[in-house]
Amino acid sequence: MAERVAIILAAGISSRMNTQLPKVLHKVCGQPILSYTLDACRAAGIKKIYVVVGYGAEKVKAEFDGADDIVWVNQDEQKGTAHAVLCCKQYLQDFEGETLVLCGDGPLIRAEVLEKLIGEHSPETAVTLATAILDDPTGYGRILRDSDGGIRGIVEHNDCTSEQLAIKEVNPSYYLFNNKVLFDVAGRVKADNAKKEYYLTDAVSIIIADGMQVSAVIAVRPEEAMSVNTLEQLRMVNEIMCQRLQARGKE
Repeated sequence: MAERVAIILAAGISSRMNTQLPKVLHKVCGQPILSYTLDACRAAGIKKIYVVVGYGAEKVKAEFDGADDIVWVNQDEQKGTAHAVLCCKQYLQDFEGETLVLCGDGPLIRAEVLEKLIGEHSPETAVTLATAILDDPTGYGRILRDSDGGIRGIVEHNDCTSEQLAIKEVNPSYYLFNNKVLFDVAGRVKADNAKKEYYLTDAVSIIIADGMQVSAVIAVRPEEAMSVNTLEQLRMVNEIMCQRLQARGKE
């Protein structure tokens, strides 16, 4: 069985939340947002977690002080998700296993989804994605498939054509990469997009162009695709999490 680690991207600034608190430290049912992604990784059997921090890094580190399975990685300048992954290269460039890449601002993540993602991934596959189907996919990268259902790529919302905007299958940023492939292709990503950032989604396109295998499993529930970028989204996530916790208490 392949050894696995996780990279959690948690360097973002909570600019739309109008607070000075790092986004991943806002509370959902009394716990920091980031704690839910960490716990899901642990429950899925991940023993080493690389957390990429930027804005408010020292506050984030202090909140989780004493967690011996976390390696803190600084992203001093936020240049996009592929750039964030590359900040981990010094630790993982020689790692021979598989690497989960997840976002730290999606607290509705479940370990069961990560387990399904891991179960669907094969040694021959360069990357496996867990996707979601949304009635309103606004803001999410769209999954492009060919006539046979194979993955052709991912297009960020701001770069979609009018036809691509109608696609309901989205990328909520649950990835499982062959680690060697990940760092090779992440280093080849270019910032030729509307935001001039280095997107990890473009790494998937490079993998496809290189003729390597990509797979995807529709495993993420619509509400689980929600990340927290505004106070309204924080309120909604709190409501969903409270309902989830109450349902567990009745089991």
